[in-house]
Amino acid sequence: MPSIPEAPSTAPQPPARVRVAVVFGGQSSEHSVSCLTAGGVLAALDPERYEVTGIGITRSGRLVVAGPEVLERLHVTDGRLPELTEDAAEAVLVRGETGSELARREQGSLAALGRIDVAFSLLHGPFGEDGTIQGMFELMGVRYVGAGVLASAVGMDKHAMKLVLAASGLPIGPYAVITPRQWEHDRGAALESVATLTYPLFVKPARGGSSLGIRRVDDPADLEAAVEFARGYDPKVVVEQGFVNARELECGVLQSLDDGSPEVSAVAEIRMHTASGFYDFEAKYLPEEQVDLDVPAELDPAVAAEMQQLAARTFEAIGCEGLARVDFFLTEDRRLVVNEINTMPGFTEHSMFPRVWAASGLDYPSLVDRLLQLALQRPTGLR
Repeated sequence: MPSIPEAPSTAPQPPARVRVAVVFGGQSSEHSVSCLTAGGVLAALDPERYEVTGIGITRSGRLVVAGPEVLERLHVTDGRLPELTEDAAEAVLVRGETGSELARREQGSLAALGRIDVAFSLLHGPFGEDGTIQGMFELMGVRYVGAGVLASAVGMDKHAMKLVLAASGLPIGPYAVITPRQWEHDRGAALESVATLTYPLFVKPARGGSSLGIRRVDDPADLEAAVEFARGYDPKVVVEQGFVNARELECGVLQSLDDGSPEVSAVAEIRMHTASGFYDFEAKYLPEEQVDLDVPAELDPAVAAEMQQLAARTFEAIGCEGLARVDFFLTEDRRLVVNEINTMPGFTEHSMFPRVWAASGLDYPSLVDRLLQLALQRPTGLR
């Protein structure tokens, strides 16, 4: 008797996992910070919902395939920060009919690695947080986490950011800009533009992050050396007037899932143990440094509410999407001043952004999931 074929199963099939390309490393001085951030995010991704592909960008700018053996090493080891090597196989993005696909190129041959549903770029600084890789994603039809091309570029360039925030009626501090041409052809005029500012000054690379390249200047005699130091990171320099005895406050902003107003986290405070110190690279990423991070901050509720409102306005002023951290000074006379907006804040275990959202009821895995859901629901192309 012929066998009777079994009826097709009516049991629900598990949904396909979302394929996430985690992009990290990069050409900027924040390469190792990006690797640390990637390690934190990878640990938070639910493997039942997300299938991860690692795309590393080496210090020379090569896109490489970051396999499991690389992803497992993205943490501080014996006091050393992680970084990518140059010997991995090249990663190649290919635009298909319905989006982008990833391939591996080795010895002239291409091997398909499959589709990409969404990219989670964890690059910090120039060539990653400044609109450049966001432009590549746009061209390749890839949905991605975070701010678009323009908002990323504005948020990265402290000069452009201050112009946009001031034009939007947001409070910013006194500053001067030293362009490469000014410094090279009329250094006297460049220094004269700073003369209207009151010391102490903070001399910063215009397009840097993680407090790299920054020096505090208390004496005019030290100004030129500080500018040269900052120019080692970016030929364009911003000089900001410091706020004596001001409190340093931060909060996180998230785009709404239902296209409503941005959501703002609890307020946090950075307290240096020395009056002359500032929140530099070591204080941010090496926990033994002399800094306290108070989450939430002890703050007058009215001041906290005003700050949260200003943070949402700052987010919208640059046309941000996804996420941002907004940093403030609270001056001695109780004025709030926007210091800057960071469109791709760090996600390491010591980073403020995950901490403020945890204090607001959104834990780390839920925060990462929220960002991916925001990216998946937004359309590609102009919006």
